[in-house]
Amino acid sequence: MNFQDKLVIAIDFDGTIVEDAYPKVGKARLFAFETLKRLQDDGHRLILWTYRSGSKLKDAVEFCEANGIEFYAVNQSFPEEQFDNSVSRKIYADIFIDDRNIGGILGWGEVYQLITKEAPNMKSIKQKKGFFSFLRK
Repeated sequence: MNFQDKLVIAIDFDGTIVEDAYPKVGKARLFAFETLKRLQDDGHRLILWTYRSGSKLKDAVEFCEANGIEFYAVNQSFPEEQFDNSVSRKIYADIFIDDRNIGGILGWGEVYQLITKEAPNMKSIKQKKGFFSFLRK
């Protein structure tokens, strides 16, 4: 994928944009909103992709709006999408950012660097030793 293209990026809320405090709204993670604003300024479409629904979802959306982020869509691929139980609930995105990734969530600075192909300082990332460490050779 050419990361210079404009991307559709689906972003989880709890544990990703904010510290996990569900059902409450946690404290914003360091550089989360600054990075999201920069991604939007770069022309990428951001989708809030979260387990939240109802009033808890409204709390998350309002928290993001209060911090300067208005999403292209929320829990759907595009604003006009109508959910139908006969089709997959999976949304379309080029990239998914979620704290439940294998290895967990990266710092928001690293997320931005990976998306924009700016090389992060890999020397500062200490590799863990473990059963699958042979795969990193």
